[in-house]
Amino acid sequence: MLNNFFYFIGKNVLNFFESLGDFFLFQLRVVPLFFKRPFRVKQIIEQVYFMGFGSLGVIFLTSFFTGLVEAVQLYNGFHKFGVEDFMGYTIFLSICKELGPVFASLMVISRGISAYAAELGSMRVTEQIDALDVMAVNSKQYLIVPRILGTIISLPLLILFFDMVANIGAYLISIWTLDVNGFTYIENIKQLGEIRDFSEGVVKGIVFAYLISAIGTYIGYNTKGGAKGVGVSTTKAVVVSSIIIFITDYIISALYLII
Repeated sequence: MLNNFFYFIGKNVLNFFESLGDFFLFQLRVVPLFFKRPFRVKQIIEQVYFMGFGSLGVIFLTSFFTGLVEAVQLYNGFHKFGVEDFMGYTIFLSICKELGPVFASLMVISRGISAYAAELGSMRVTEQIDALDVMAVNSKQYLIVPRILGTIISLPLLILFFDMVANIGAYLISIWTLDVNGFTYIENIKQLGEIRDFSEGVVKGIVFAYLISAIGTYIGYNTKGGAKGVGVSTTKAVVVSSIIIFITDYIISALYLII
């Protein structure tokens, strides 16, 4: 029994490091293709449209209601101390630094990265990727590079859009429903807000975009097992990408705190 337990643990640990090594080697082959002709501009624009413009609806709904919820919850705490007029900057800071990058990335994962994994997985099991390689078309450059670059371009812009809508939602419910002083709310943001508050979210967006798109395309590109394998790859891409978002978010936040 004890031997089986340690065998199970050891096997999974070794599989994890093997997969991690394969992922890094895969990225070492993909990253140089970013700077190699042809640049596949048309495919990049298509992915920006799919990932960026196509995600505006879900980002808008998520961000607006996030702003409403945060304003209501923070009001409960600030009202106990009679300082609810000063909650504007706290909402602004938390949205721009944390909620915006994380929530926007999770929405992109659920809508876009899952689609990447499923699409590439279907192409792999139906041998379409093999057909591209046979025709002397670099399948990584044609299929993966545009998706990664499209996500890197789209996600920071979606995060800024999320920040704007969420803060507007929080402001509106604060002054219309919670009876917060709108002038004080805005003035605190003007006085205490910094460019760094936005820049940290954008930096997170760029890092998140590369990681989640690289993970999603890697898993989809290496799909095995037919139709069932496509489902497994899609689920795996969403779960792993989501976990990586939270881990990376902590690391970047800690680095900014140190700096």
